[in-house]
Amino acid sequence: MLTSILKRAAVTAVALAALSTAAFAQLNELKIMAPAAPGGGWDGTARSMQQALTAAGIVKSVQVTNVTGAGGTIGLAQLIGAKGDGHQLMVNGFVMVGAILLNKSPVNLTQVTPIARLTAEAEVIVVPADSPLKTAKDLAERLKADPAKVTWAGGSAGGTDHILAALFAQAVGADAKKINYIPFSGGGEALAAMLGGRVTAGVSGYGEFEGQIKAGKLRVLAVSSPKRLPNAPDAPTLKEQGIDLELLNWRSVVAPPGLSAEQTKALTDTVEKMVKSKEWQEILQARGWDDSFLAGAAFETFLKNEIERVSKVMTEVGLVK
Repeated sequence: MLTSILKRAAVTAVALAALSTAAFAQLNELKIMAPAAPGGGWDGTARSMQQALTAAGIVKSVQVTNVTGAGGTIGLAQLIGAKGDGHQLMVNGFVMVGAILLNKSPVNLTQVTPIARLTAEAEVIVVPADSPLKTAKDLAERLKADPAKVTWAGGSAGGTDHILAALFAQAVGADAKKINYIPFSGGGEALAAMLGGRVTAGVSGYGEFEGQIKAGKLRVLAVSSPKRLPNAPDAPTLKEQGIDLELLNWRSVVAPPGLSAEQTKALTDTVEKMVKSKEWQEILQARGWDDSFLAGAAFETFLKNEIERVSKVMTEVGLVK
């Protein structure tokens, strides 16, 4: 009789332990920081995650907060200060890698817990429709002849657009330190500069210029993706034109330092469930984002390699001493 009772007690204990583990893995609440002002790309990603996670029933409560300043590095400092918090995520991306270097930030992405890369967007190099430049090779030849005479319009200094212009110069054998890059605060200003003939070429995410491309006001010289874009099948890649260069403007989520293996797994599993949900897939389609999910050790390696690549090119073009 006693043996039977003990056996039942043991079975109950095992069942309770399993339930406890399952409950731990299922996050009931989550905080997502967008280290930028409302309305931008990181904010849009954070709020899209909030929408998908709650609509799919993956997490009951998701709170989004905005922390602005210094290319996201102020938010990064706050995340690092939340050591051990297994209910906190922060959206970040390629732009933050450059911002850390440009702002000489005392904190960096080696101090966080990598969780997953979510999306990626190809960059596009465009010229006005009446430009004599017809291909990326034409642009390369002009750049090699005199880098300073080729003016590039793009986003903030040290951002994805600037990095692509510098990498393009390197890839074609031009002096990357002499590139004439003009940063604009928004795609509208860069577009006006191109259409007004004040710059040679423009760089941005494809979505930023898609309307003007389809209207015939801008011509695509190349896209920076490994393959042609589904929504721009006529736009050749850089590699197709003999220029060995790929660059994607990716966005990811990271967590505070000091997490246990169980906490890291719970966050990673939560994000993976979201990525596989129909709610998230519908958001990707509506926003024109590419699904670029990468988690675990593979994402950690990817992040390390991107930090090294961006640091190298920013040093070579003189943005970082």
